[in-house]
Amino acid sequence: MSTAPYDPQRPHPGRRSREVLRRATELRGRARSLLADHEQARNAVEQAVGPVRGALVGAALESMPVAELARTTSGQLRVDALEQAGLGSVGAVLRTSPEALRRLPGVSRLSADQALAAAQQLAEAAGHAISVTLDVDRQDAPSTALVLALNRLVVAGPDADRAREAATRLDRAITALLAEAAPARSRLRHTLAGSRRRTPALTAVAALHTLLAEAAADELPLLFSQAGVDLLRPSPSPAEAWIDFELRAADHYSVLDRIGGPDPDPEAATGHLPSDLVGRISGQELDRSQLRVSLRGYQAFGARFALARRRVILGDEMGLGKTVQAIAAMAHLRARGGTHFLVVCPTGVMVNWMRELERRSVLPAVRVYGDDRQDALRAWQQHGGVAVTSYGMLRSLPRPERTAALAMLVVDEAHLVKNPKTQRSQQVAEWAAGAERVLFLTGTAMENRVGEFTSLVAQLGVPPELLRDIGAVARADDFRKAVAPVYLRRNQQDVLAELPGTVRTDEWAEFSADDLSAYRAAVESRNFMAMRRAAYRHPEQSAKLVRLRELVAEAAADGLKVIVFSSFHDVLAAVGTALRDQGTPFFGPLDGSTPALDRQRLVDDFGAAPGHAVMVSQIQVGGLGLNIQAASVVILCEPQIKPSLESQAVGRVHRMGQVRRVRVHRLLAADSMDQRLVELLNRKERAFDAYARRSELAETEPEALDISEESLARQLVEDELLRLAAPA
Repeated sequence: MSTAPYDPQRPHPGRRSREVLRRATELRGRARSLLADHEQARNAVEQAVGPVRGALVGAALESMPVAELARTTSGQLRVDALEQAGLGSVGAVLRTSPEALRRLPGVSRLSADQALAAAQQLAEAAGHAISVTLDVDRQDAPSTALVLALNRLVVAGPDADRAREAATRLDRAITALLAEAAPARSRLRHTLAGSRRRTPALTAVAALHTLLAEAAADELPLLFSQAGVDLLRPSPSPAEAWIDFELRAADHYSVLDRIGGPDPDPEAATGHLPSDLVGRISGQELDRSQLRVSLRGYQAFGARFALARRRVILGDEMGLGKTVQAIAAMAHLRARGGTHFLVVCPTGVMVNWMRELERRSVLPAVRVYGDDRQDALRAWQQHGGVAVTSYGMLRSLPRPERTAALAMLVVDEAHLVKNPKTQRSQQVAEWAAGAERVLFLTGTAMENRVGEFTSLVAQLGVPPELLRDIGAVARADDFRKAVAPVYLRRNQQDVLAELPGTVRTDEWAEFSADDLSAYRAAVESRNFMAMRRAAYRHPEQSAKLVRLRELVAEAAADGLKVIVFSSFHDVLAAVGTALRDQGTPFFGPLDGSTPALDRQRLVDDFGAAPGHAVMVSQIQVGGLGLNIQAASVVILCEPQIKPSLESQAVGRVHRMGQVRRVRVHRLLAADSMDQRLVELLNRKERAFDAYARRSELAETEPEALDISEESLARQLVEDELLRLAAPA
């Protein structure tokens, strides 16, 4: 059949028009069939989520003291009589009938009605606020029904969402055009229609002809067919569905968030940016046609932020998917004609970047590293796509002006270039100057002082007046306003409500005699690093190792995986020996000597091990770029000088996709520098919060954040010398 465009002035095309109308009606039917299948799958999730949410709301109301009713009524309701009657919780009040409440001693009819109304109000609020979570260790019937319902949409994947969006648009467009084209359905109707209706009818037929051609070019009929097949696949067994949930929890929660999630907090999702800035960013279009993943709302906003503001730092807390947001921004630019993209990252996370690009998008990616880097570089220069390289390899790449126009430069773990004097920072700045857009990714934009953050912003190549505005502020609220155009940060607790919580425990141990002897010797020699690891100097007598073995044994009893972090090789060696001696399935050590490209393989092997296992890792290595959700118990062998090191390490475990509550144990020695260090670092962490996260107004001066490792070490050594020298 000819695909020449219609001319409304030409004579009525007869059979040709009827064929176009037939094909348009058929395509609309396929679109509606897909929409019906998708709606059925969504309805199944909505129905299954109700009992699970009800149980969670019920549990929350049972734990809510009845005194909350007084606060809800602004003190108008006295709850003494309710408490004396044994109704100690809001849930208990809801379980009591109005008549029974009115019969309680000391409770009037009005008080009973007020109590019930207030309890129902709290129940409704809880229903809107509570996030549905699924516990892999509690696979009851309602939770299993929900996992099975979610599985259908998870298996169908983002293509099903894309098919639904396309089907919705086509259905509306074709329905409107078919109504306009009705006179063209037959010669008789065309003749009787009159000239005022004939021309619009032929115009509508022409528009339908164009719409069909575009749909065919976009392969929408094939997309509808495949999505329909995926949505109608036979359900897996409950056991298979739970296994798939554990492997792809983030995908399941992404679907649940869109269908049965709590009312979103728009301010949290947008990083509490100024409303006028949020409005401009929200208006930024985001083409998702080259993505293989469904984005959460806050992730879509992050990608739009990078596109709209062009040169920015994405500072989301660990585990919120900064990599996916960067991929989404690049995918949009690729769909709109961008050709060349460059990702610069630490060597150890290059494998993860290549894997994520392949899994999450259709963007062609090439690793520019190793012996074949020149061939890879030429392929990228010639064909485009995403080049992934390391900081060290960046210096061997040709100068930016000899490379095709760079649509976006992505710099991962960007805090590594905060010092503008280093060669690494200068090379990144050079590439940033030649890129159309620049996106820095880092969860620790500020580790010690605001000045470091300002240096990082300068690397983006932003206008000088913005740098002046940032450098001129001294108060935390002013600082956040000044950096809003280039800095976006969201926290897990604000936007990832379904993430299981963390339970942090400081495990205090008393030095053994050998521990104390080693510690005193380290203090007397003013050896700060020896002081930090003195508790492991004699492993057979180490009090910290005794507690570590107990924690690992508890995890083994529960079938949980454990990751042990330390800064020191000899501590990791002592831990490894102790755990091997008790027959623990053991992986590692993952440290600086582990080839960078082998690090992800080691993490994968650890995750694939059945049941309980332990991996030991140097915290500087395991906390950088690797995703270790297989573990749910974290043991920190000693406190870290930089709070960000601990946060990063825990964040590699407690992140999107984690299905269990994460237990974090920090081993500390009583009456030692550990105690003083923890106090100082808690103060430092609060200062960081005032500037890098949303908080109440802080009066802290920016320079108060300047706590260098060297000065902190000197202070701690001197404090311990004085303490140990003091008479008992």
